[in-house]
Amino acid sequence: MAQEDSTAASQSPTPTLHPITITDLRPTQMTVGMREVEQKRQDWRGLAPTKSGQFLGRHMIPVVRGPKGRYYVIDHHHLARALFEEGVEQILVSPVADLRALEKDEFWTFMDNRNWMHPFDADGQRQPRTSLPKSVADLVDDPYRSLAGELRFAGGYAKDTTPFSEFVWADALRRRIDVKTAKNDFETALQKALDFAKSPDAGYLPGWCGPHART
Repeated sequence: MAQEDSTAASQSPTPTLHPITITDLRPTQMTVGMREVEQKRQDWRGLAPTKSGQFLGRHMIPVVRGPKGRYYVIDHHHLARALFEEGVEQILVSPVADLRALEKDEFWTFMDNRNWMHPFDADGQRQPRTSLPKSVADLVDDPYRSLAGELRFAGGYAKDTTPFSEFVWADALRRRIDVKTAKNDFETALQKALDFAKSPDAGYLPGWCGPHART
C-alpha cells in the first residue's frame, strides 16, 4: 500500500508556488519558432507593470522533476525563452510529475514513452537526448515551427491535444515548402501552408479542419 501511495504522489506532486530561476529550467526540445518567441516578447512588453505578476501566475511553466532535482520543461518553451530574453529572472512552475527517484536512463525512457520530450533538431532530424540544450537560452530557431504556429492562428488547423502537434505540422510543412521561402518570404510560405492545410492531403495531421466530403 505504501508503494502505491508513493507512486501516486510522484504523479500528482504538490504545486510549486515559489519562483524558479529561468536559467535552471531544462528544455525537453531542441528548437522553437523565434517568430513566435518575438510575438510573446511583444505581448510581455505590452503588459502594464502591475499586471506582470498576475500574468506569471496564470502562465506557470509545466515541469517534471528529474534526477538531481532538476526541473524539465514539458510545455511553454516559447514563453520561457521569451521571458528569458526580456530579462525576467524567475518564474512560477507547475509540477506534473516527480521522477527524482529514477536513474537517468530510466528517467529519459519514461519521458520518451510519455511524449514529454521532442529531441529533433532544426532540420527535423531526431538526435540523442544528450543533444538537448541545458538552458532555454540555447534553444535554436526552426522556421517551420514558426510557420506552423502562425498557420494555426491563421485558421489552418485547430488547437489539438496531441503532444507537440505544432512540430508535427512543422515537419509536414518542411517537406512541402522550401527553406528559402520559409526563412525569407514568410507571407508566401504562409499562403502555401494554408493551401496545404485546407487540402485532403493534410487530413492525417492533428487538428485538421479542412473540408470533408459528404457521406
